[in-house]
Amino acid sequence: MSLTITSLAASALLLASHSTIATSVDVVEQTQATGLAEQLMDEILSKRYAAVGVGPFQLSLGPSATEKTLSQGRELYDDIDDFHGYLSWPPEDTWGVDVGQGDDAGGRRHPNFRLSDSHFSDWVTYVQVRYADENDLTQPLPLGQTSAYRLVDVWVCRVRDGALRELAHLRRVVAYVPLPQ
Repeated sequence: MSLTITSLAASALLLASHSTIATSVDVVEQTQATGLAEQLMDEILSKRYAAVGVGPFQLSLGPSATEKTLSQGRELYDDIDDFHGYLSWPPEDTWGVDVGQGDDAGGRRHPNFRLSDSHFSDWVTYVQVRYADENDLTQPLPLGQTSAYRLVDVWVCRVRDGALRELAHLRRVVAYVPLPQ
């Protein structure tokens, strides 16, 4: 009888421990994802609103052909709209090196200081830049319409068992303010 009670108590304890560990892993992943999303958003918001000579109300958003073909990553992105449609699986740094592998200068870290190749292998980062409705800044405008406001969304997700699970999502509204004449 005492052996049965001890077994039941041990089973309950193991189940509780497993649940706690799974919750801890989820919290760590969400924290890492939020950090990745914030870092990418900071990079985007450090760029100018529009490309030089193009103007703030261009209809097509996204990187130019030159920015796409002459770089391994995002190092040539010089304005906010270049990030529209940016997708990276696994997440990459500015120079196109997998996160956790790079030295923040376009090269790779010493092997002793890299994360394992599989650490972020099933993670995805995605960026969307759209014009926002001036009357409701949370609403994107239909394609072909522009405004002085842009919505910038950054998602960090993880693919697990064929399903995409959102770990972090950030949204910022950026306004175009012309220089005084």
